[in-house]
Amino acid sequence: MSDNPTLPASKKPSVNALARPLVERLRAQAELLDVQVRRDASGVCIVDAGIAVRGSVAAGLLIGEICMGGLGQAHLATGCLEGWPTWIEVRSAQPVLACMGSQYAGWSLAASKEETGGKKFFALGSGPARALAGKETLFEEIGYRDSADTGVLVMEVDRAPPQVIIDKLLRDCGLEADALTLILTPTTSLAGTTQVVSRVLETALHKAHQLGFPAGDIVGGSGAAPLPAPSPDGVEAMGRTNDAILYGGRVHLTVRGDDEAARSLAQRLPSSNSTDYGRSFADIFKAADYDFYKIDGALFAPAEVWVSNLDSGNTWHAGGLDMQLLLGLWRKAA
Repeated sequence: MSDNPTLPASKKPSVNALARPLVERLRAQAELLDVQVRRDASGVCIVDAGIAVRGSVAAGLLIGEICMGGLGQAHLATGCLEGWPTWIEVRSAQPVLACMGSQYAGWSLAASKEETGGKKFFALGSGPARALAGKETLFEEIGYRDSADTGVLVMEVDRAPPQVIIDKLLRDCGLEADALTLILTPTTSLAGTTQVVSRVLETALHKAHQLGFPAGDIVGGSGAAPLPAPSPDGVEAMGRTNDAILYGGRVHLTVRGDDEAARSLAQRLPSSNSTDYGRSFADIFKAADYDFYKIDGALFAPAEVWVSNLDSGNTWHAGGLDMQLLLGLWRKAA
């Protein structure tokens, strides 16, 4: 089996083109979704989904689908499943392009105090515009680039990016200013928390890639994770969204190829393989001196994994949800 997605280059969809109708809906329904839309001085469209406005879960779900480049669906499930009232469910028939080619927050964007004329800036860009710039080696590994004439990027930030970053985005994406949309989603907001939890499937795809499983052998995927209330504290908010996936995330991958490879993937993928497993992510992050690179990389994965091999009809299961831990962190006695 090939390491690259199965579609030939000429047949691969444009994640930016597919996301465009979703971006247009977000802008057109800004008032209903509690987001704010404006053009900056250069003409770039800025969508504020939680900084100066409240944002909403509905906006977060739509942004989650934008992040997946129009190749995935995200919706709410309710009914007190596993003891928690609201879950996000996602699915994609093109999970490699949707999650790795678009949704993954892999574009590092930084500017110094001297460049900004004030505070230094750092953010990880996610969403379709990553595939226009192609700055990450990941795009070579999955064999994908986009060439659309519009682009959209999502940034988990609590302030608008400085002009030096916007100029870089336009230059690297090869876009005119009026063709770029930036969506800002602080994790402390409803939309921010929602769009991060909607990455439950993407977390599994990225972990599978790190484990060396061929990307082209993953042909479908779905996932679910509980949606916590956002916290006004940035570290706590980030901790809750991570915990939702690490301890409450359940993913089902459909693959092709060798049974032993599929079985091994199921066994090695869950977050419980990590030595850091078992504590709130906020506590783990603080203990690591707020340095992600000091945290065991095996932790960044869903809690429970199912892997089905289409070539053999066999399915493997590993890991499990730890809802007791999550309920202890999130639920207060009445």
